[in-house]
Order: sequence, then C-alpha cells, then structure tokens
Amino acid sequence: MAFFLQADSGTGSGGAPAPALGFGALANMMGDIGPIAIAVLVLLLIASLYSWMVILGKMSAFKKATAQSRRFIRAFRKASRLQEIAALTGEYSASPLAQVFEDVYETYRRQTGGSGPPRNLTPLERTAQTAASEAVTALERRMTWLATIGSTSPFVGLFGTVMGVVEAFHGIATAGGGSLKAVAPGIAEALITTAAGLFVAVPAVVAYNQFTARIKIFASAIDDFCRELLNSLEEMPVRAQTQAPPRAPAEMPREAERSLYK
Repeated sequence: MAFFLQADSGTGSGGAPAPALGFGALANMMGDIGPIAIAVLVLLLIASLYSWMVILGKMSAFKKATAQSRRFIRAFRKASRLQEIAALTGEYSASPLAQVFEDVYETYRRQTGGSGPPRNLTPLERTAQTAASEAVTALERRMTWLATIGSTSPFVGLFGTVMGVVEAFHGIATAGGGSLKAVAPGIAEALITTAAGLFVAVPAVVAYNQFTARIKIFASAIDDFCRELLNSLEEMPVRAQTQAPPRAPAEMPREAERSLYK
C-alpha cells in the first residue's frame, strides 16, 4: 500500500508518462475491483463508522463521568444533611456515584420517611449492590460491539483477500499465462481488503482495552463509595447520641442538628 500511495512525477522509459501513482493509482485500483470486494469494503466502512461513533461517545461519557464524580464526592463529604446531597444529585447525572446515592437514598427515605437513623441496614446494602451493578452495566453499554468489530474485521478483510486471490487465479486461467495484467485486479482486491480490515480492527481493539481499564477504575470507585455511604449510615445512631448532650425532655431535639443524614 505504501508503494501505491507514493507520488512520482517522473516519466517512464522512452519518455512516456509513468504509471499513475499516489491516490490516482489507488482510485484506479478501486475501479478495477469486483462486486465482492466492494461489498466487503462497504461492510467494513459501516463497522468503522459505528466503532468510531462508540469510541467518541465513550470518551466523552467517561470524561464527563470522571469530572462529575470528583465534584460529587467532594460535595458528599462536605454536606451536613442528607437532603442537601439528594438535592444536588441532579447536577451530577453523569456520575455513577450520584446514581448509586439516589437509589440508596430512595430506599432510606421509604424506610425512615427521610429523617433519623435507618431501621435496617440490610435493604440498604442490597440496594447499594444492585445500584453499583447497574452503574457498571451502564458504563459497559455497547462495549461488546467494539470487541466484536475488533475481532471480526480482520476476518472480513481476509475473506476479501481470499476472493482477490481467487480472482487472480481466474485471471491467469483466462489469459492463459501469469502476466501482471492478468493477476493485478485480484491482487489489488486482496491488498485493499486486507488493509481495510486492519484499519477497522486496530482502533476498535485499542479503544476496547482502554475503556475496559477505565471501567475497572470506575467499578472500584463505586465499591469504595458504597462502603463509605453504608458506613456512614451505620454510624448514624452512635453519631446522634454523641453529638447531642442530654437535656430536659422538653428541650431534647429529635436528632443531632449536624447529622449528615437528617
């Protein structure tokens, strides 16, 4: 392919113009390929466009999720009441941590009415586990398409290669000899489809590996946040007792004023 893409402004022997090289030669080769190779190239083009759409979308989504997760965890640790955090989750809709918090808070609100320590931590733990699993699943959406495109595109290109070789042998049989003119169209099909398959597969495989590593980091951060949230919920009764000093029954507050989960 490098040979066909080289530019050459010289002339051939005897002063005749040299054969067209560069993109002109590639265009001539594309004009000589058969319908099977064209179908292979169209299929690879569709796969490439879709894979790049997924890649660019994932890059944007992961960047936004990372930035919003950092801001949300800072807001979570600075907040003095649970309702304050719940009111802010709409601003961090792209953060998987905020999604986990929303689900856990909804279970907590149904259990306690929105104030006071939780009566039973087991439902909250199950909700946190389910929410974490759903958040990771959302991050993994359409990742299988990248894996599929990355693993199958070389074989689709290889199919075009095989058909190009078949076309080259057919040209030899038709011409009655192995001249370059007889085998050139088939060899061109083989080279172009092979290169196209690799061109589609390599970015998809690289992106899949990078995104998989990012998702593992997100999953670890989600698990850490779930433990932090559940630990805070579990410490609520102790915190309420230690923060509020004993008073007369008429002056006793219902819960600690600075409790995180009021």
